Amino acid sequence: MKKITVLWIILDLIFLIIFNALFFILGGTEHNVPVWISYGFIHFAYFMVLLTPALIRKGKSIAVFGFSLYSISTVYFFIEFVTGIIFILVSPESYAITLSVQLCIAGLYGIMLVSNMIANEHTAGAEEKRQYQISFVKEASAKLKSLLKNVNDKEARKKVEIVYDMLYSSPVKSNPSLGQLENKILVSINELEDAVFAGNKDSIIMLTDSLLGTVNERNMRLRV
Repeated sequence: MKKITVLWIILDLIFLIIFNALFFILGGTEHNVPVWISYGFIHFAYFMVLLTPALIRKGKSIAVFGFSLYSISTVYFFIEFVTGIIFILVSPESYAITLSVQLCIAGLYGIMLVSNMIANEHTAGAEEKRQYQISFVKEASAKLKSLLKNVNDKEARKKVEIVYDMLYSSPVKSNPSLGQLENKILVSINELEDAVFAGNKDSIIMLTDSLLGTVNERNMRLRV
């Protein structure tokens, strides 16, 4: 186990050790049900703060996702800690009020936490989709640009340049219905690469004409 991991575990345990030490030193071991309910909910709130990193959605905005979830869990812990201490000090006879209040606070926390997790999932999904869309145009046009260095015939080179210019200036947005067309473009670029390295001018011209039509069809469908 890494030293930094051990240090984090020690840091996490400090609150639990001090809280439990004070709880039993000052209050003893004999408590009624409301006190034990508050004791349990304080621990639950603290463990949720420790568990929060595992709930954070991975993605480009992980810092934003983490801040929102940490904020909710931290605020819940402080509210629960204050509420729990009050109930522990007051030590009411009936557990009904204590349990009801604790459940309401925990329920509100759960709603806010899950709502933010759902929102983070949508945001991360949209980011991944956007990244894929940008990558398609960027990678496809970059591959065409690298092929230009290996095309010696002027006519064939001009054809590749035209396709490159059109693809480079294509909209990065996309939609699921264009998946087949975009896959066809990538396959055609791979075939064009083979033709370029084989020095087959006729194949290069034929493939660039086909690519030009496919790219144009994709762009037209995006504008509709």
